[in-house]
Amino acid sequence: MSFISYVIRGISLGSVYSIIALGYTMVYGIAKMLNFAHGDVIMIGGFIIFTIMSTMGLNPLIAVIVAIILCTLLGITIERIAYKPLRKAPSLAVLITAIGVSYFLQNFALLIFGADTKSFTSVINVPDLKLAGGNLTIAGETLVTIPLCIIIMIALTTFVKKSKTGRGMVAVSEDRDAAILMGVNVNRTIAITFAIGSALAAVASALMFSSYPSLSSASGAMPGIKAFVAAVFGGIGSIPGAMIGGILLGIIEILGRAYISSQLADAIVFFVLILVLLIKPTGILGKQIQEKV
Repeated sequence: MSFISYVIRGISLGSVYSIIALGYTMVYGIAKMLNFAHGDVIMIGGFIIFTIMSTMGLNPLIAVIVAIILCTLLGITIERIAYKPLRKAPSLAVLITAIGVSYFLQNFALLIFGADTKSFTSVINVPDLKLAGGNLTIAGETLVTIPLCIIIMIALTTFVKKSKTGRGMVAVSEDRDAAILMGVNVNRTIAITFAIGSALAAVASALMFSSYPSLSSASGAMPGIKAFVAAVFGGIGSIPGAMIGGILLGIIEILGRAYISSQLADAIVFFVLILVLLIKPTGILGKQIQEKV
């Protein structure tokens, strides 16, 4: 039963990585930018929820909704101030800017919320599920996280394929200049992409910190990096790939902690990524793109 329990925990953790990775994969797929500040938006979302619940005593659902709204506005602001002026800049300039935004958000949180690690109160009030005569226990957070991840992926896939805005996103990702000629508002499309990614970061923060209730200014850094790994693992730019990559990454991490070494679990995750990129550089569901020269 312990192995099954570890796999379920891995799927739960991987579902959180998947939700975060969706933000990475959408921004890269459409804007061709690697937003390394995405993990720190998760941290900001966690602090917003923590502050609303601890100081105002409001309902957890209200706290999560407020965090989604504020993180959405934060994502739009970051795109407008930091990334929009760099649309035609070299990719290295964008990367350096993303790192700068990441450090700015971390130090902003350090200044506002302090250096002490906060104990996050779970926003999920669902009882644990006991199976096999009590030998297998599934946490309430897991019972919410996994279905919610599936719902988000289906909703996002439907939005991209069926809505006018979603089809505009696909057009911008394929050929930005042609999309402009077809009447697609590129600036608006990219801003919406950042907004969706940041809203998903707020949802991920609520799920992640409910399961791992330790919150500090650096709490979003490693989950952000791992979610980026998940996006590359599954095929960056692919929404189903982000989900598959995140879940596989979560299972590998939990099984690595359980059966190999808790200290080497992160190294195992990145080692597996290297193997995947050596075997299939585009990721599991990534497509090889041929460029004419």
